[in-house]
Parts: sequence; structure tokens; C-alpha cells
Amino acid sequence: MKLKTHRGAAKRFRVTRNGKVLHRKATGNHMLRKKSGSRRRRIEGMSEVRSTSDATTIRRLLGE
Repeated sequence: MKLKTHRGAAKRFRVTRNGKVLHRKATGNHMLRKKSGSRRRRIEGMSEVRSTSDATTIRRLLGE
């Protein structure tokens, strides 16, 4: 039987063509007025999951 994709993980992570696991950076949703523009730009976008064991677990949850 095929495994289902873990929907919570699917909403939080994505895997690139090269196999890197990306996640969204934290602290970018609220209280942005007090943060400087450079800090806001640094927060936006995606970041790579550095831990290889975590990345392996996430790939398994995503069905990769």
C-alpha cells in the first residue's frame, strides 16, 4: 500500500530538484513595523534544513 503524504509537513517544507529540503524562515508574520527593512528582507524567503537526519525524516513524510 502506498504511503500518504503527511499534510502538515507538505504545508511547511518543499524539496528542490537537487534534493535540498527548504523551510520558511521564522518571525516574518507579525510585529514587522519595529523590524528594520534589512532584517525583514533577511527573514523573507526560504532556508535550507541543515540537519541531515531532519531532512531525511521530512523527505520520508513527503513521500520522496
